[in-house]
Amino acid sequence: MEKRTIKNTDLQIAPINFGGNVFGWTLDEKQSFDILDRFTDEGFNFIDTADTYSWWVNGKGGQSEEIIGKWMKNRGKRNDLVIATKVGSETKEHGFDISKKHILKSVDESLQRLQTDHIDLYYTHFDDKKTLVEETLQAYDEIIKAGKVRYIAASNVSSERLRESFEAAEKNNLPKYVALQPHYNLMEREGFEKNYAPLAEEFGLSVFPYWSLASGFLTGKYRNEDDLTKSQRGEGARKYLNPKGMEVLKALDEISSRHNAKPATVALAWLLSQPLITAPIVSATSESQLETLFAAPKLQLEKEDLDLLNKASQ
Repeated sequence: MEKRTIKNTDLQIAPINFGGNVFGWTLDEKQSFDILDRFTDEGFNFIDTADTYSWWVNGKGGQSEEIIGKWMKNRGKRNDLVIATKVGSETKEHGFDISKKHILKSVDESLQRLQTDHIDLYYTHFDDKKTLVEETLQAYDEIIKAGKVRYIAASNVSSERLRESFEAAEKNNLPKYVALQPHYNLMEREGFEKNYAPLAEEFGLSVFPYWSLASGFLTGKYRNEDDLTKSQRGEGARKYLNPKGMEVLKALDEISSRHNAKPATVALAWLLSQPLITAPIVSATSESQLETLFAAPKLQLEKEDLDLLNKASQ
């Protein structure tokens, strides 16, 4: 499989980033191991998690990193993988926090749970909107120099604070973010395209969109209110049951039948066709869902397919 390089790094990744928020939540340890085995056996190597997944289950999180750590140790695969995790999110125990003190404590806890000596990509998960960007970057500088983290990235950080971070890094010779994890998919285009795409171009950021399938809506399984009860994550798709959502599903159905593909595969192929997107983040909890992901990098959408999707999703 053709690998893509995360810009400004030597990290090479296959073009789908597995979202580890399901480990220890909708998947138990054994099911998680099975999914990770299948994902990596197929040649994919990029796994995304966070120190707080899944805090909504036990109040503090850590389960996802623990499962990934046990699996990596058991399979002896650490060197073949690019592991991304995050710091700064809230739990029942603390609020959003990207202070130096919190980062220095959290990185050691993540390394312990992941049973590794380094994290390839470490994200500012959420901005606490009060810590000076210099303080956060100084903490990252310290842990990079200690060999605990290779590169840093940003997720839920405003475009203003992101720019401020680059200016502070330049001025103080501190590490710069190499990647961005925004909310972006066929149903959610404006926020990224208007506020973040120009920054991604300006600063040469790789882009890994989260909620790539719009909380499952782009799989096509939620077409009316009754469908929302089909899974424990169904409620998240309610907001897309509107005329625009129906237009997007209609376009996905048409293109799916033309290419003999699933709507989710087409939605991911659309993301992969966008020049700024390096690897969409997506989860799977079954063999059939995995097959849908595996098919996306192989699907080459035609110009008429892209035009149809762009028009429906505007």
